[in-house]
Amino acid sequence: MRILVVGGAGFIGSHLVDRLLAEQHAVDVVDDLSSGTLANLATARSMGGELKIHHLDAGAPEFATLVAMRQPEVVYHLGWSPPGRTGTSSAAAAIQSTLNVLEAARASDVAKVVTALPATALYGDVSPRDLPVKESRAWSPVGVDGVIARTVVDLLTMYRADHEVEFTALVLANVYGPRQRADGGVVAAFASALERRAPPDIFGDGRQARDFVFIDDVVDAFVRSATRCSGLVVNIGTGVLTSVRELWSLMAGTEAPPRVSVRTSTSAVARLSLSPTRARIHLAWAPWTDLGTGLAGLRSWSTGPASDVRQT
Repeated sequence: MRILVVGGAGFIGSHLVDRLLAEQHAVDVVDDLSSGTLANLATARSMGGELKIHHLDAGAPEFATLVAMRQPEVVYHLGWSPPGRTGTSSAAAAIQSTLNVLEAARASDVAKVVTALPATALYGDVSPRDLPVKESRAWSPVGVDGVIARTVVDLLTMYRADHEVEFTALVLANVYGPRQRADGGVVAAFASALERRAPPDIFGDGRQARDFVFIDDVVDAFVRSATRCSGLVVNIGTGVLTSVRELWSLMAGTEAPPRVSVRTSTSAVARLSLSPTRARIHLAWAPWTDLGTGLAGLRSWSTGPASDVRQT
């Protein structure tokens, strides 16, 4: 199968490319390298499979020409919400790239478009009694990211109804693992702090809790989505809550700096975990990596330049 991965040089995208090549798929990567890096594709480039890397913005007019030329059966659109990029110009770029991907898929008869959505931005604050949250719960978008995520789903739904472009949208909990930028998630931020032997920045009192899911588990869900769950929005998480304080204790142990910098929280979302029930039923997927095993599996705490993190 020929597959195109938009954002394939990023954290999730590069791990997905590794898996697709290992399964003998032909892979095209489209990435403008604004947040991803070719270093993330070092393993993929050494695997000897059919891999082509295109330095291109998915929002550019040339993208449709590339899709028509390469004729992929599946397009993974992972580039519309890169880490660390905010503001109105980024919001406009996210919508433009999504429209470009869907238009190219329509014009070239692509069988499936698969994308990712940020859980916290989409679901917002959820009562503890409703956790882990299920897909049937009404969305309560938080900020620009949440509004864009909802708009992306609306566009996917419209193109499926009007142009028969199939889709699956995976709502991701807090993904972590190797290659993640320090501004890409709280695990990566803590790893960067440990590498520098510095106290981490923790928003609020650190009692906010999240659902942490390992990158290999997430990639498995993406691979399964190529042929399953058409027209569905599906949660990808463990259903297990871990507080930020607990996470730091797990990662830091007894040798790390004992004090942390405490700042006012910028998020109203206190606790969020995702129910994987629909994923079990429709994707035949379940998380298999518990948090302790996933953290132990990180080969290095080196995750790139340190910066403040949106601890979503």
